[in-house]
Amino acid sequence: MIVARSRRAPTGCSATVRAVRSERPRRSLGESTAPVRMPESGVSPLLSLLRRIAIALGALVATALIVYFGREGYLDNNSDDGISLLDAFYYSTVSVSTTGYGDIVPVSDSARLWTTVVVTPLRLIFLITFVGTTVELLTERSRQSFRIQRWRTRVRDHTVVVGYGTKGRAAVDTLLGDGIEPTNIVVVDTDRARLDAASALGLVTVAGSATRSEVLRTAGVPQASAVVVATNRDDTAILVTLTAREMAPDIRIVASVRESENMHLLRQSGADSVIVSAETAGRLLGAATTTPAVVEVIEDLLTPDAGFAISERTVEESEVGGSPRHLTDIVLGVVRGENRFRVDASAVDALERGDRVLYIRKASPPED
Repeated sequence: MIVARSRRAPTGCSATVRAVRSERPRRSLGESTAPVRMPESGVSPLLSLLRRIAIALGALVATALIVYFGREGYLDNNSDDGISLLDAFYYSTVSVSTTGYGDIVPVSDSARLWTTVVVTPLRLIFLITFVGTTVELLTERSRQSFRIQRWRTRVRDHTVVVGYGTKGRAAVDTLLGDGIEPTNIVVVDTDRARLDAASALGLVTVAGSATRSEVLRTAGVPQASAVVVATNRDDTAILVTLTAREMAPDIRIVASVRESENMHLLRQSGADSVIVSAETAGRLLGAATTTPAVVEVIEDLLTPDAGFAISERTVEESEVGGSPRHLTDIVLGVVRGENRFRVDASAVDALERGDRVLYIRKASPPED
C-alpha cells in the first residue's frame, strides 16, 4: 500500500523531536560526530604491495647494472680482481639502502657522474617506496578529509537512504538501475558490514543513527532531494522521518513500515509516501496462489535491470493536447501538479505542458 501526502511538516513535529532527543545522553565536546566514508579506489593491498616490491627490486637491479657495466671506474678496497656481477649487486644493495660500507667506491669521473645523476635518484626511489607505506598511512586521513570536505561543498540533490538492509539494498539497486550515479546516493547505517557493502558499490556512507539530527546533517539532508527511510523498526522510521522533516521541510520523504497500524503515524510525521511492506508482501503471496502470472508481471515491473519497468517522464511538446491513451508508450497514469490521475480519468483527456506520464518502458540492462 502506498499513501501520498503533502510535504508540509506536521504541527507539533519540532516539539516531539525535541522531547525525544532530551532523553538521549548528550555528547561531550571532544566526541566525534558521524564519520563520512568516501568510496575507495579499489586497488587491493596485495597488489599495492607487489607494486612497491617490484619498484624496489627494479631500483636495485638498475643500480647493479650501472655499476657492473661501468666497473672500470670502481675500486674494491678488499680485492684486486675487479668488480664482478656479485660485487655490483652487493654495492647496489648497500648503496641504495644508504648503508654504504665504503669497501667499493667510484674513483673515475664517469663513475662519480653516474652515481650522482642516476644512482642517487634510484636510492631516493628505493627509500620512498618502502617509507611510502608509512607516509601513505599518515596522509590517508588528510586525503580523506579533503575528499569529504570537497564532497560536502559540491553535493546537491542527492538521495539519502537510511538503513541498508534488505529494503535499503533494493531501493539502492532501483536507483542505480534508473541511472543515478553512486556518488549521488548516501547510505546511513550503524552496521559496519552493511556500510562496507555499500562502499564497495561506490556509495558514500555515513556511520551513525539517523534519528540524530547531526547524522542526517552530515549526510547532507538539507541539500538532498529525497530521503528513503528503510529501517527495520517502525518506531525508528517514525523518529527518522520526524527528524528529517524538521531539518528539511520541502524534501521528499519515502518511508516503509512493517505494520499498517503505524502508517498514520508516519503520515503525521511528515512522510510523503508510506509503503506497508508486510501487507504488500502478503498481497503478492496471496495473488501468487491464484494468479501467479500477475505476480510475475509485477515482479518484472519492479526489477529495474530486466524485462520492463515503470518510469516517469515529462510530456513532449508534440504530445500536448493529445490523449494519454493514444501515445506510443503504454501509459498508466498522469501526474499534474500535486495530483495523480489514472489514464482513463476525464481530467486528463488532453495532456498539458508540464504534465508527467507514468509509463512502461523496457528496462536497461546493467553495465558490465
